[in-house]
Amino acid sequence: DKKRPQRDKREIQFRSRSDKVNSDKVNNEFPKTEKISSGSIGEPKNKLPGNNEENFEYEVWGKNTLVVHKLHHFAHYTISVTACREVLEEETEMGKRNNCSAQAIFSTRTLPLNTADTVPYLNVEVMDSSNHSGDVLLKWEEPKSPNGLIVTYQIEYSRIDIENYKPLAVCITRRQFQNSSKSYILKDLHPGNYSVKVRATSLAGNGNYTESVNFYIQERQSISMLELLIITIITVFLLVGVGFLALIYHRKQMAQEIANSRLIASVNPEYVSTMYVADQWEVPREQIELVKELGQGSFGMVWRGIAYNIVPGHEKMDCAVKTVNETASDRERIEFLNEASVMKGFNTHHVVQLLGVVSKGQPTLVVMELMANGDLKSYLRSHRPDAGDDPTKQPPTLREILQMAIEIADGMAYLAAKKFVHRDLAARNCMVAEDLTVKIGDFGMTRDIYETDYYRKGTKGLLPVRWMAPESLKDGVFTSFSDGWGFGVVMWEIMTLGERPYKVSN
Repeated sequence: DKKRPQRDKREIQFRSRSDKVNSDKVNNEFPKTEKISSGSIGEPKNKLPGNNEENFEYEVWGKNTLVVHKLHHFAHYTISVTACREVLEEETEMGKRNNCSAQAIFSTRTLPLNTADTVPYLNVEVMDSSNHSGDVLLKWEEPKSPNGLIVTYQIEYSRIDIENYKPLAVCITRRQFQNSSKSYILKDLHPGNYSVKVRATSLAGNGNYTESVNFYIQERQSISMLELLIITIITVFLLVGVGFLALIYHRKQMAQEIANSRLIASVNPEYVSTMYVADQWEVPREQIELVKELGQGSFGMVWRGIAYNIVPGHEKMDCAVKTVNETASDRERIEFLNEASVMKGFNTHHVVQLLGVVSKGQPTLVVMELMANGDLKSYLRSHRPDAGDDPTKQPPTLREILQMAIEIADGMAYLAAKKFVHRDLAARNCMVAEDLTVKIGDFGMTRDIYETDYYRKGTKGLLPVRWMAPESLKDGVFTSFSDGWGFGVVMWEIMTLGERPYKVSN
């Protein structure tokens, strides 16, 4: 039966005794060296056969330092230290029993031994040389006393008859090595001179390579001139075809790169355009009817509305309408419209759809698809067990939580593919539809509703510091990777049903 190797564990107990007090009944002369209760320094006490545990116990007199030699390399040791005073003859039994302090315990690991992970022996055998198969059998011995456990073996081989030939490496686990009778086969090598070497990787890192072993793979049986001619003709046709396809692919890639280069990063909210030009997204004001207020923020009001004939095939449909306060500055109106313009390029199921813009006249309106259950943060909080007496609002199940995570990830993957950096991914900016589909929200325009979630630094805009990646906080760098950090925070919000991240922090 194969047993999992035990990790080395050693235990050392130190007992320190302070100088004896002056007494007629106590000898005042103390030895100046260590007094060891179990043999000489470094000799294990009670070491069991076949067991990786070793116990040592030293008594140190008159000082508080001890150097222990000949410990095992890269091994865990648990050290406990107890300070004891001398026991006087006139003391009570209770005093004699309580002459030592409680143990101070800590664990440490010794340093690795540089040569411990070296493979001691490597054997190379060319297989089936008569058939010219190109297979080579490698066998080697494992390190006798490695630094912890051996994790993998790395095989590096290269051609020595070709200049500047880049070595190739193969990595196998120790289990694979043992399951293949402690060997490995290099398959289908081309004829030529080779060198190979092996090294082990333990918990302490890579060991030293073995000495390189050279071997030779013989030439395979030569082919006839007719076969060579046929192969040459086929190769030429293939190369021409591949070259033609590569040329077409290269031209398409160049055209796509030129198109993609027009959108390198998301809109910087600190530098917005001072002009908004109406386009095909412009909707006549009379085709939008405001029905019910959904929320009030410092930037404006969000309404439930009805849109007439703005979507082909839908004469009348429910929608959400975002407005700007009449007291808003021109810059705020332009920023509001520019943020809506970003949504014009998005067309996917898990990103909230823009339906139209009303930029002519006052107030400015942005029309979006209606998300009946509001933002994800409010939805999660309303489904807490202590949120109310409504029995229909139960916490989301594991399946529903996973569905939310998948839908948010799908929407963010779409934005990343469009080279758009959201910069403000949070539960408050994810919207929940009537069928509980979660979609990425309106890209910064919801920040006025949850202004307490943002931090204003100096005269700059509000920053969602609790959702920002470290590089964004430090250097102001926003990428798809920083959006990934925000996605992790959103997962935390979902699992805690809308709790505030780092709520104990200022």
